[in-house]
Amino acid sequence: MSRLFSLSPENRPIAIASAFTVVIILIGTGYTLATQGTVPMLTPSYLLQQLQIGSFLGLCAAGMMMVILLGHIDLSLPWTLTAAAMMATTVGGAWAIPAGLGVGLAVGVVNGLGVSYLRIPSMIFTLGVDSVLRGLMIAHTGGFAPQTEASPLMRYLAADRVLGLPVAVFVWAAVSVAISIILTRTGFGKSIYATGAKESAAYLSGIRTRRVIIGAFVASSLCAASAGILLAGYSAKAYQGMGAPFLLPAIAAVVLGGTHILGGRGRYLGTLVGVVLIVFLNSVLSIMQMPEALRQIVYGVVIVGMLLVYGREGRTRL
Repeated sequence: MSRLFSLSPENRPIAIASAFTVVIILIGTGYTLATQGTVPMLTPSYLLQQLQIGSFLGLCAAGMMMVILLGHIDLSLPWTLTAAAMMATTVGGAWAIPAGLGVGLAVGVVNGLGVSYLRIPSMIFTLGVDSVLRGLMIAHTGGFAPQTEASPLMRYLAADRVLGLPVAVFVWAAVSVAISIILTRTGFGKSIYATGAKESAAYLSGIRTRRVIIGAFVASSLCAASAGILLAGYSAKAYQGMGAPFLLPAIAAVVLGGTHILGGRGRYLGTLVGVVLIVFLNSVLSIMQMPEALRQIVYGVVIVGMLLVYGREGRTRL
């Protein structure tokens, strides 16, 4: 344990989240072994299924991290995801995916302009955009579930497998590589960290902070739209409220992975570990057939407990 706390502030949350993930898997394994006499959690098929399900959350968390690194937050994720899925299934055919990504691009630009130029707090502005999107989609569908289906390409990307691995995992991996390269190897990524650390100082040093903010919100909305497209392909259709379960887990995955909620610090590897932690936590709670109320309590206790464990390194001991 002493070695765990001797790690650098950037690596400590990743190590703790990884340790929590192992503990959760062991608890789930022990429970299934005691109640069912088997250990399905350790089978390749189960792990691949969890990775496939986790890819949707992973895409949302990847984009959310870009915004949180700036010290902002994107609360329009639920209906950006839903609107992208609905428009993709409505258009269908070869233009289904471009239509869904177009929704994400438009929402990201609007969010970025509102936060960077109008200087409206991101929490308020993106929540308002989320409400507008919800109204537009209800008007679009007439308040009913859309009678449209996902295109064959959407179903292939979300549900099919290549070499025994879900294609959705490859999509998540490709986005992860792109985000990681952007954050570590490009000027835009360095500008994100600088702007998140102190926007005024970044601006005075020559960084075009408004463009950086717009770019981060565009990345967040495009990732949410991508998750919506895949989720519609996995479900074979789009439906209202499909994005609601992803907002808090996406934020939690980013924060649990060590990204500072006020911006300026964080590694994408931590976000990946945070996604895996949340996916397995939800899986174990489902296996135990816990009531929804107790499940939410356990879910919250784990998150708060981890934040208390590694969120104190910046405090001075008295």
